[in-house]
Parts: sequence; C-alpha cells; structure tokens
Amino acid sequence: MEVRIDKYLWAIRVFKTRSEATDACNGGKVKIGGVNAKPSKDVRPGDIINVRKGAVNFTYRVIDGLEKRVGAKVVPEYAENLTPQEELDKLRAPVETFFVTRDRGAGRPTKKDRREIEELWDQMDF
Repeated sequence: MEVRIDKYLWAIRVFKTRSEATDACNGGKVKIGGVNAKPSKDVRPGDIINVRKGAVNFTYRVIDGLEKRVGAKVVPEYAENLTPQEELDKLRAPVETFFVTRDRGAGRPTKKDRREIEELWDQMDF
C-alpha cells in the first residue's frame, strides 16, 4: 500500500500533527533512501526513511503503509525503528543552559531594594 510520506510520519507518531510532518518535508528534514522527500512522495514497504528532529537523526523502515493514526502499541506493525543507539543517547544528554544563575540581589536592585535605598536617602542630611 502506497501512502504520502507526510501522512505516514503523522500516522506512525513521528510528528504530532500532519502539518508538522509537511513542514519537516518541505524543510529538507525527511529523506527516503537518502533523497529529500516532498510531502506528496509515496512510501512503499521496504523504504528507509531518515528524519532529523533537533540533533537526532531517526531511521525507520516501512513495513506497511497506513493512512490513519494508530496507537503507539500498534506502530511496530507498520514501521521498524532502525535508529542507532548513539542517536538515541542524544535524547538523554544533559541540556546545557545559556543562562547563568545569579544570587538574589547580585544584579539590578529589586523594587523592594529601590524603596529601601530611597528611604535611606530621605533620612540622610546633607
């Protein structure tokens, strides 16, 4: 059974919505047999699909086509996940933050700090 790649990726739960699958295809993030796939490209049993989501490259083999979204338990009947373990380990990698934590009061004064400073200025005689 042949089915559109965007519909197939949505049906096997690679993407949450069909429009996300379509956008990924249009953005060059989906390949069938190493060739960029347009959303309307048909997939057949035996095709190898590569999907790049973030830093991870997922690989799937089409077992059978389907047009309706199925439950997660049924997905292995339609697609085989061939993603190497090194790629799956990227999902568990610690997320580096670009924001440095700072101690309270180490940066700009808070509103409370500003009020206290103004009170001190009012109390001082020059």
